[in-house]
Amino acid sequence: MKRSFGILVAALLLAGCATTPTVFTDFDPGVNFGQYQTYRWTQRPEGFSPLQTERLIAAVDAKLRERGWTQSTNPQVNLTGSIVTETRVRVDNFNNGPMWGGWGWGGCCWGPGWGPGWGPGWGAWGSFNTTTTVRNYTYGTVVIDMFDAQTQRPLWRGIAMGTVPDSPIAQTNAMQVGVDRMFAQFPPAVMAQVR
Repeated sequence: MKRSFGILVAALLLAGCATTPTVFTDFDPGVNFGQYQTYRWTQRPEGFSPLQTERLIAAVDAKLRERGWTQSTNPQVNLTGSIVTETRVRVDNFNNGPMWGGWGWGGCCWGPGWGPGWGPGWGAWGSFNTTTTVRNYTYGTVVIDMFDAQTQRPLWRGIAMGTVPDSPIAQTNAMQVGVDRMFAQFPPAVMAQVR
């Protein structure tokens, strides 16, 4: 029983460390998405691992296939994608203290000084033990845009952003979660009519 509880706690802690991408979508409310059924990638999302790029394209293609869309050389919709990554720095300070009775400036001094709290001596408040950790991490943004192939009118945009995990498996999982959330309400006009 204790072992299964320990495993459950470890699993919850690991799940809490996983990054879930933040997702935003936008669309032209004047567009009837029911008129579109074919698409083509005119700009493939590049800027990260080529393997992850292929997985991203496959995930988007699968979501569009689920909605009855097919790829075509004579498409109704052009898809463009981009991936932008940047290295960010995180600085964490951990204070362990206060260290009671330490040497310093404190509320009630027991040594030579200029009155309570204004002289060197043993004070009621001592120093803090501070640990600083600096960590570099990668932050990524994926943008998928849809345009009417004839008029080039912007139709829809999906954005997923978040911390990029170090492991390729975790990267793939986070990317799939982002695509799933991005296309959860797609196509927007059809979803609005169903409600």
